[in-house]
Amino acid sequence: MGRCFACFGSSNKGGDGVKEVSKKEAFKDGSVVQSNNVNKLSTDKSKSRNTNNESKKEPVTVKDGPTAKIAAQTFTFRELAAATKNFRHECLLGEGGFGRVYKGRLESTGQVVAVKQLDRNGLQGNREFLVEVLMLSLLHHPNLVNLIGYCADGDQRLLVYEFMPLGSLEDHLHDLTPDKEPLDWNTRMKIAAGAAKGLEYLHDKANPPVIYRDLKSSNILLDEGFHPKLSDFGLAKLGPVGDKTHVSTRVMGTYGYCAPEYAMTGQLTLKSDVYSFGVVFLELITGRKAIDNTRTPGEHNLVAWARPLFKDRRKFPKMADPLLQGRYPMRGLYQALAVAAMCLQEQASTRPLIGDVVTALTYLASQTYDPNASSRISSSTPRRTMSGVDSPDGHGSSPSIRNKNSPDFYRRRTSSKDYYNTGGAELRRVETGRGSGGGGSGQKLGDLNELDRSGSQRNQGVDRERAVALAKVWGENWRERKSKTSARGSFDSTND
Repeated sequence: MGRCFACFGSSNKGGDGVKEVSKKEAFKDGSVVQSNNVNKLSTDKSKSRNTNNESKKEPVTVKDGPTAKIAAQTFTFRELAAATKNFRHECLLGEGGFGRVYKGRLESTGQVVAVKQLDRNGLQGNREFLVEVLMLSLLHHPNLVNLIGYCADGDQRLLVYEFMPLGSLEDHLHDLTPDKEPLDWNTRMKIAAGAAKGLEYLHDKANPPVIYRDLKSSNILLDEGFHPKLSDFGLAKLGPVGDKTHVSTRVMGTYGYCAPEYAMTGQLTLKSDVYSFGVVFLELITGRKAIDNTRTPGEHNLVAWARPLFKDRRKFPKMADPLLQGRYPMRGLYQALAVAAMCLQEQASTRPLIGDVVTALTYLASQTYDPNASSRISSSTPRRTMSGVDSPDGHGSSPSIRNKNSPDFYRRRTSSKDYYNTGGAELRRVETGRGSGGGGSGQKLGDLNELDRSGSQRNQGVDRERAVALAKVWGENWRERKSKTSARGSFDSTND
């Protein structure tokens, strides 16, 4: 796991611990106000299990309203030591800036789990512990790791998660061992779409929204079938509400993944997570690390290396992971790089909403690539132009474009500057329908042609015109085609 950095830590003042933790009181500056409250997390029942480990665990339920109890089991340190064979080295799965993770088996149930033992030095571990317990107790989604329980015996702080058998995304992208096969294109798109859905849940479904703040490849864990789940919520922070556009906090995260505006000013927004996702997605496409000091100086930073290449579509094949060995769809590569480029815009307001990213990646993941049915693509393959072959309906354009009565058809014939061919990828600029008055929520995915313009041209209103969600068009047309197909099928069946 990559190391985290922090700028000028803040001190926490004490208070009486309580068993029920208020969300408003629990989170301040991205951390928990009262670290001493950790000791109160151990209930009387958990203490009694020091002498009777066979007594039943009663998970606490989550209540409605501002006060929420911890909805997780409590474990004694002795139970978790037994589960991990006294934290033997052979059970060690990995370690990071806040502790070590061990594989274990609970004696009471036989369940295989991952046990995270936080570093006992300093208050940082206590804050991390409380934030993660609270977050994962209140948030549940198929693309978020499940918290089974925790231990707060004395100065011991441990978290118990469901075990992810395939490890982290980082394990499958970088420094592969001989026994690991490189991820194929389809799996990479599936992982990206799943991780984006987890982030969308935090941003759009949680109330108030949650800023993950530490999205990176080592924090994306993989279940059977390479099903991705976001993990490690110790740095998560409640997002802005009401008229606020950002929250200010001390800078924490992992170098190479932090959005530039957050790293420089400490102003954190939902778009900060979108930038971090863009870095992870670029890792998936290129196979490169976010920061790799083993490369030549100009290639240490993944984003800095990629920015010039975004401007020349002829170089896109050179950006693909060599381990793919050319087994990827050319139009899929171009579309994926378009999404990554938009997520990595320097200005936060020009980045897309994570919901639009999910729509784009859901479409890309649905376009299963068969490497046996296609010839391999070499990095020197010249750019091909096959108009519209990447349209979601499979006919070169959407139904609305094929309809001559459609305004889209008219626009297509009269305004060629809204289109471009990227090796067979004809992409339209269309409104997403989210509205422009949503407090900065109307940003949409733009096209890569705008990245080819000079800096002066980009500064003359181009950023304001990025209300173009190409990805949403892919997804909406794809869903429209599927619904029409199913409707036609049901109509035909009634006539049989």
